[in-house]
Amino acid sequence: MAKYTCTCCGKEHDEWPALGFAAPLAYAMLSEEDRANEDICELTTDLCVVRYPNLDRVDYYVRAVLLQKVIDHCDALEYGVWTSLSEKSFMDYYEHFENQEYEAGYFGWLGNALPDYEFNVAIPLDVIYSGKGQRPELVPHENVDHPFIKDYYNGITKAEAERRIAAMLANM
Repeated sequence: MAKYTCTCCGKEHDEWPALGFAAPLAYAMLSEEDRANEDICELTTDLCVVRYPNLDRVDYYVRAVLLQKVIDHCDALEYGVWTSLSEKSFMDYYEHFENQEYEAGYFGWLGNALPDYEFNVAIPLDVIYSGKGQRPELVPHENVDHPFIKDYYNGITKAEAERRIAAMLANM
């Protein structure tokens, strides 16, 4: 893998970058006007709330880490993605966000569409929060018949991981 220039720090790195999403898909699909309206949505680097007044519904998201096993390499491919949580789970996470000792597990749904996969079914996840100032780790449920789930549990090759990284960096 060639060196890459980090969009956050501007420095050149050798190790694989995390493939990150700045917001959940639900936020990205809002109009620019709605994204600017705090009554409709709120977005930080770790939390997102999207309100749908016409549907009487609110969606809650947290930023998390999804580690993709790479079968012929010692590093995993890291995705910085969003997961939805129930209001109760979101409030619990928010309440303990700064607590270094708090650990919890939640149920969530994948909140981003990963490149190379068609998402015509929702992907259920275990959301594992181990505190210590780290984002939660996501573990997809194994019983869903989807190519991403198969890749998650069986792994992808180093060449495939590097192709995904190059494609995502080219689109930045």
